Amino acid sequence: MGTYWNRFCQWMGHTRLYIIAMAKWLTLAVVVGGFCGLIGTAFHMGIHEAEVLRTAQPWLLFCLPLAGLAIVGLYRLLRAEGLGTNDIIEAVHHGKPLTIRLLPSIFMGTMLTHLCGGSAGREGAALQMGGTVGWNVGRLFHLDDRDLRTATLCGMAAFFSALFGTPLTASVFAIVVISIGVLYHAAFIPCLTASLVAYWISVKLGVAPTRFTVAAPELAAVPLIQVAILAVGCGLVALLFCRILHGTEHLLKHRIPNPWLRVVLGGMAVIVLTLLCGTRDYNGAGMSIITAAVEQGTVRPEAFLLKMIFTAVTLAAGFKGGEVVPSFFVGATFGCAVGPLLGLPAGFSAAVGLAAVFCGVTNCPLASIFLSVELFGDGGLLYFAAACAISYVLSGYDGLYSSQTILYSKLKAQYINVRTTHHHAGQQH
Repeated sequence: MGTYWNRFCQWMGHTRLYIIAMAKWLTLAVVVGGFCGLIGTAFHMGIHEAEVLRTAQPWLLFCLPLAGLAIVGLYRLLRAEGLGTNDIIEAVHHGKPLTIRLLPSIFMGTMLTHLCGGSAGREGAALQMGGTVGWNVGRLFHLDDRDLRTATLCGMAAFFSALFGTPLTASVFAIVVISIGVLYHAAFIPCLTASLVAYWISVKLGVAPTRFTVAAPELAAVPLIQVAILAVGCGLVALLFCRILHGTEHLLKHRIPNPWLRVVLGGMAVIVLTLLCGTRDYNGAGMSIITAAVEQGTVRPEAFLLKMIFTAVTLAAGFKGGEVVPSFFVGATFGCAVGPLLGLPAGFSAAVGLAAVFCGVTNCPLASIFLSVELFGDGGLLYFAAACAISYVLSGYDGLYSSQTILYSKLKAQYINVRTTHHHAGQQH
């Protein structure tokens, strides 16, 4: 009888641990999701109004250098200089603390960038603000070092979900983007819960989820081969985009070390590029161009390359935002332009290009496949999966985030553990 009693007590002890852990993470996830949902909604609406105002008042483009000075001054005032998405990744890698001062810095910096026509996205701000919220809420919960890292992932996922309305993608992306090859399963429940809470709040407050109407062809050998060829191009475009971004950043910081001068010259360069192109399509995030490419199949053939240049100059100069929405733009416009040459529908090709280039620049194939389902539906799931797989391999070991690590080779089952800035290190070809 004593043996059975001891086993029962042991079982109850284990069950109690699971119940306590589940209660802790659900509580934290709801709090983090709530904060991120509210701040994310305010941020989404602010960016939207900034872009509406910029469209109505074209002269705001000429204020971009002044906006850059304000951003540099704001970061210096709040002592957030040099902080960015890589610091959020480092917080998960090494337990690096995150100051709450980053929250107003990136919020206002991104708003000013979009208001005056800088080419940037929103998710870089989302990951930074969300990670900061998650880490600081974790501190309020007196979490230990390892749990603080999970709380940071919760915030990243929740803010991403609030902005794009893609809770599953946000959860998976936050979990896998840190170290490619490792899936932090313990973080899945808190990340998904926080994402759903943030998503629900943003929808209730009037933020429409990002969705596109796309008709995928029936699964067959010929279109699958065509998609594979398109995916090869997407992988190379993703590689080019990362090289242009990092190369421009290195060049400007090396040649113009003074951040005040760099941001002014960068703002002036964006103004000149805009005037030379004769269109405002490449300023801001460019969601209207993405929509036109996916749903209407209309795009300028050079749009993807020009967006790379605009984004690289904007971010390297010191303006704030992110690279993921520009990668959507690059992928959608590239796919829309090239797909019909291969015999694919332009809109469907744009959708494939968006997912495949996103995969190539983030090195996250699973998150990219989930993104395709949440944005475009599951009608062309196998096409998107094939495109993401090919783009992932062919994009090499570059990536948007220099703190991201790739643990396993893309060419064979070999542990390499390199950062994206040190691609191919220690690998035998």
